[in-house]
Amino acid sequence: MSRRWWAGPGEAFALLSIARVPAAASARGVLPWAPLVGLVLGALAAAAGWLGARYATPLVGAVLALAVLAALTRGLHLDGLADTADGLGPLRGRERALAVMRAGDVGPFGVVTLMLTLLLQAACLAALLPIDGGWLALPVVVVGARLAMARTGLRGVAIADGSSLGQAVAGTVSGAWLSAAVVVAAAVTLGAAGLLGLSLTGGGQLLLAVVLGWAAAEALYRRARARLGGVSGDVMGAMGEVTTAAALLAAAVLLS
Repeated sequence: MSRRWWAGPGEAFALLSIARVPAAASARGVLPWAPLVGLVLGALAAAAGWLGARYATPLVGAVLALAVLAALTRGLHLDGLADTADGLGPLRGRERALAVMRAGDVGPFGVVTLMLTLLLQAACLAALLPIDGGWLALPVVVVGARLAMARTGLRGVAIADGSSLGQAVAGTVSGAWLSAAVVVAAAVTLGAAGLLGLSLTGGGQLLLAVVLGWAAAEALYRRARARLGGVSGDVMGAMGEVTTAAALLAAAVLLS
């Protein structure tokens, strides 16, 4: 039986957001369509941030935007970041690190990493919101974060032992699909930047910021592959949050 066209996006929204969609029959569409989920969630969070900055302060707007993003994702990626920090932080063997990540509770490495990451994201977003069109950085970065996550679905990516999600999404993203998604995202970013007063230069700086975010996520992936033997659902979420933090930091530096 052939899959309907909406099956992939439905699977992605079902897992990666609070959207009430029919139960997914598989996880094949989760990573390929993750950037689309990021676009919707990033736009909603940016709207909250813009309103907060306009009627209160940029810091209030930044916190509201991150709160909306966390709520819309059920804190899924933040949980992955905390678990990954607990697994990779202390000096422990592979099996012990994987067991700690599967335990469900959050240790000191996870708490500190989560707190500092959110503080960095909020501070950088607060610096971007007062800039004309600066709110565009959030949806662009959130889409970029989901593209970093989609990268883990390429064929040949190592999967950590015991990761059911990792096994389910392994090899579900083709190089052509990911390349096309990157090109479309870049074109939309440049077009939106021109319309919102950031100019092509500002749009290019946002794209550069996302590339730097990807570099940070790639470093995390390589660390996870060396310590854990590959990626897991937690590592995927952590890669998204690391991309977001690093890209917002780069955007704040480049656009300020």
